[in-house]
Amino acid sequence: MTEGKPETKPWQDPIVAKVREVREAFFAAAGHDVHEFCRGLREREPASGHRVIRAPQQTQPQPAGRA
Repeated sequence: MTEGKPETKPWQDPIVAKVREVREAFFAAAGHDVHEFCRGLREREPASGHRVIRAPQQTQPQPAGRA
């Protein structure tokens, strides 16, 4: 029992809540398919006006003793 202590809701950051809301809207528009969701995000990147930085391609290391 917690007598005298009012029940409180956990604090929510309004910016985080908005980001989650927008993410869910994009995900729903992609039919909840993660591949389609990512494709749609990549499609929108050029229109964002932000510089997009890609990770360098990973190469497979050569086994020792082979060139």
